[in-house]
Amino acid sequence: MSLRKKPLVLSLIIPVYNEKETILKLISKVKATEVGDLKKEIIVIDDGSTDGTREKLIRLNYECLKVIFHPKNLGKGSAIKTGIKEAKGEVVIFQDADLEYDPDDYPKLIKPLLEGKADIVYGSRFLGQPKDMTLIHRLGNRFLTFVVNLLYNLNLTDVCTGSKAFFRYVLESFEIESSGFEVEVELTAKASKRKYRIVEVPIFYQARGFHKGKKISWRNGFVFLKTIFKYKF
Repeated sequence: MSLRKKPLVLSLIIPVYNEKETILKLISKVKATEVGDLKKEIIVIDDGSTDGTREKLIRLNYECLKVIFHPKNLGKGSAIKTGIKEAKGEVVIFQDADLEYDPDDYPKLIKPLLEGKADIVYGSRFLGQPKDMTLIHRLGNRFLTFVVNLLYNLNLTDVCTGSKAFFRYVLESFEIESSGFEVEVELTAKASKRKYRIVEVPIFYQARGFHKGKKISWRNGFVFLKTIFKYKF
């Protein structure tokens, strides 16, 4: 892809479901993060929240912010698909709403794209500083990454990371089918089949426990595995 000389637009897609304690702080951090000459477009997709998140989002009125409300909870993959349809930027970043991933890492995520070294950039928690990640989540992520690397001939360290940056043309070349968290491995599988260049960069990660609202569990691992094999065979 040849980059234009004028500043590009960076679309930040934020799926959110029941994150009333973190969503406003997260959006403030996203707005404040420096991304060089890129103009930010923030797209929040409320995926049927019932805890008061929607009410907080309704009151927001920023020029660079667009909020979309799903009538019911459809899943992270569905929210991402909605965000991609709305995105106008040439570069797209996925950002979780729970503050586990730090917006300050955006410059590291977009650098390989703008330098022409990658089509997709993954923020690797294991190359960076993962804090408070439980042993079962650490081992589960390592195992799923191992399976993906083995089947798709890749050399990744963190296939399930929620911190990913893409050129928009890459995302538009996929027909995303997953509605839930398994969208993470579907994107990797399809990127591998299309021979897109995936680069990893180290990021900061602060895990939170289920008592603080963490939604993904070891049970999701089985769905991830099914998805990995589905797109391989």
